[in-house]
Amino acid sequence: MEKLFSYGTLQQPDVQMATFGRVLEGTADALVGYVLTEVEITDEQVVRLSGKRFHPMLKYTRHSDDTVEGMVFQITAQELAQADVYEVSLYARKLAQLRSGGHAWIYAPVQID
Repeated sequence: MEKLFSYGTLQQPDVQMATFGRVLEGTADALVGYVLTEVEITDEQVVRLSGKRFHPMLKYTRHSDDTVEGMVFQITAQELAQADVYEVSLYARKLAQLRSGGHAWIYAPVQID
C-alpha cells in the first residue's frame, strides 16, 4: 500500500469516486514548512470533476511554523497511478515527511523553490 497526503480536491468524495472508484478513509496529518497558494486549472475535465477552477498548490517555505493540514490515505499502487492521471501537469508527485513523522506522496509544484 502507498500513502497519499491530500490537501485539496482529492479529499472530495466525488473526486475520489471518479478517480479511484471508491471513497477513501484517511487520517489527519500535516506538512511542515509549507503554505498554500492557488493555481488556475485549465483542464476542463478536472474543473468539471472538482467543481473548482482554482485549486490549492503547495509552496515550500522551509519555516517550521508553516503547516498545511490534510489527510493521509492508504491507496494501492494502481490508485496512485490513477491519482497521477487526475493531477494536471503543474503538479509533480514527490515523497515528503509529515508532521507525524511518517512519509507520504504529495502533489507539489513541478519546481519547488
